Amino acid sequence: MTHPIALLPALLVCGAAVALFGFMVPVVGYSMLAAGLVAAWLCDRSGRTERLLADLALIAVGQVIISTVSLRADLSDAGMLRFAVVLGLAVLVPFLISRFLYRERTIRFPWRTGRRWNRTQWLYLIFVTLAGWLILPFYFISSGAYLNWPTVTEPDTIARLFVGVAAVGTWDELFFICTVFVLLRRHFPSWQANLLQSIVFVSFLWELGYQSWGPLLTIPFALIQGYTFKLTKSLGYVFTVHMLFDAVVFAVIVYAHTGWPAIFPFAPQP
Repeated sequence: MTHPIALLPALLVCGAAVALFGFMVPVVGYSMLAAGLVAAWLCDRSGRTERLLADLALIAVGQVIISTVSLRADLSDAGMLRFAVVLGLAVLVPFLISRFLYRERTIRFPWRTGRRWNRTQWLYLIFVTLAGWLILPFYFISSGAYLNWPTVTEPDTIARLFVGVAAVGTWDELFFICTVFVLLRRHFPSWQANLLQSIVFVSFLWELGYQSWGPLLTIPFALIQGYTFKLTKSLGYVFTVHMLFDAVVFAVIVYAHTGWPAIFPFAPQP
């Protein structure tokens, strides 16, 4: 087992996301990343850990890449292209370093496991959809969080929002679960790795627009997604969960701006 002292560098690296994406203070965030990597090097050098620096460096690289752009929703051509390039690199660069420089296969994207989903998994999909339908309209409208997304009233902007929400949701699972969580699980028990990845996950979502009391929703979601991946080992399943949840997010944002689709009878008035 990894020595408990390894939690210090991991907390520094993952906690840097709070400064980078939550409070948006890059100097503090980069300083925490640097301190965390130095601490990881000292842990490895002392023999208390093995390759902690190598794995935390991949998480740090991804965060640095993400931090080069604003995460505020932008549905313009330039904004969507910028998101696609930067977020794509945040997944691709750690993957390529791990695969071709480290010559490891830790970061993988196991879309299929060859096993059928059981009844519990199907029921959970229904539960996620219903929970989102009940909770998300109240959150987005009562908190005003829907205003963190551009006004969407025309078919073109609505279509762009749909693509953007789906793309970012897909990326969330590729980076936070298949990269950050998986790398941390090499060194920590699953529950600790899950808590650590949730810090990065929730900080990203905060800057993206899930503000006000949004963390009361995003923290459990991040933890459950990590736990679900641990149980199923299936990117395809956690992706499906996320897409169902994000489908409700998309519908709520459109509804808050246009009053359509009128499928949220318990939603407060915008």
